[in-house]
Amino acid sequence: MKSIGVALVSFNTRDLLAACLESLQACSLPLRIVVVDNASADGSAALVRTRFPQVTLIEAGCNLGFAAATNRAISALRREYPSLEYVLVLNPDTVVHEGAIETLAAFLDAHPRVGVVAPRLLNPDGTLQPAAFSFPTLLMTLLDLFPPGEVLPGRLYHSWWHGRYPQEQSGDIPFPIDHPLGACMLVRCAVIDQAGLLDEGFFMYAEEVDWCYRIRRAGWAIWQAPSARVVHIGGAATSQFRARMLVELYASRLRFFRKHYGERKAGLHRGVIRVGMLRLMLRAWHDYALHNIGRDELRSRLWAYGSILNL
Repeated sequence: MKSIGVALVSFNTRDLLAACLESLQACSLPLRIVVVDNASADGSAALVRTRFPQVTLIEAGCNLGFAAATNRAISALRREYPSLEYVLVLNPDTVVHEGAIETLAAFLDAHPRVGVVAPRLLNPDGTLQPAAFSFPTLLMTLLDLFPPGEVLPGRLYHSWWHGRYPQEQSGDIPFPIDHPLGACMLVRCAVIDQAGLLDEGFFMYAEEVDWCYRIRRAGWAIWQAPSARVVHIGGAATSQFRARMLVELYASRLRFFRKHYGERKAGLHRGVIRVGMLRLMLRAWHDYALHNIGRDELRSRLWAYGSILNL
C-alpha cells in the first residue's frame, strides 16, 4: 500500500489545525505528515507535539510565508520518505472528507499524464466554494476590481470570462483545469522533480498559480476530481493581517504577470489595478461619510489601497 506525504503550514490556526489533523486520521492510506509552524503564538506547535506525536513538526522560528514553508515541508517529506510518489499540499483550515485522499490518489494512479489533482472544495455550510480557475488574464483583473453585479453585469461572475469552470457547478465528473485553489492539491513527486518547488518569491498568494503554470508548461495536465470533497474555511491565517494581506495579494498577482506574461502585459495589469484602487479609495471615503466604517477602518483601507497604487 503506497503512502502519501502531507505538507501542512500553520500560522496561528491552532483549533483549525487540530480539526484538520483529526480528519486525516480517517484516511485508509498511510500518511506521512509534516507540519511547518511559522512561529505561531497560539500554541499550534505545542498542540502538534502533544496531541499528534506521529506528525513531524518543524518550527520555522519566523514567518517564512506559505511558499517557503511548504517547500520546507515537502523537502523534509522527500528526504525522510524517498519512495513517496505523491504529496498532498494542504491548508490547516480544511477538513478532509472520508475517502477524499483515496479518490485523489486513485485518479493519479489511473491517469499517468495528470500531474496534479484537486478535490471539490466546500464552505463550512456545505455549499460549493469555487476552486477551479483558468490562468489570470487582464479581463479577470478588471472583473475583480469592478465586480459583476456591482459595476458590470452579474452573469459574468461565474463565466469563462472570469476564469471559472461551469463544470464545477454540478456533477461529479472529473474535468481538466488550469489550476485549483491551493487549499488542497495532490501532486506527483515526478512533477516536482521536473517543474521544481514553489517559487519562494511569492510570500503569500498566487504561489499555486505560478506552480501550476510551470507544471502545465512542463507538459503535465491538472484536473479536479469533484467526488473528492474537502471543507475549506478560507482566510483563517490571512485575515489576521487583512490590510497587509490585500497588498500581498496584488503584489503577488503583479509578480505573476511580470514573470510569465512580460512587462507590457504587467504594465496594463498595473494600470487596471491603479484605476481600481482609486475607485476603492473614493468608496472608502463615501462609506466613512455615511458612518458605515470608522476612522481606524478608513485608515487601514486607505493605507492598503495607497500601498497597492505604489507597486
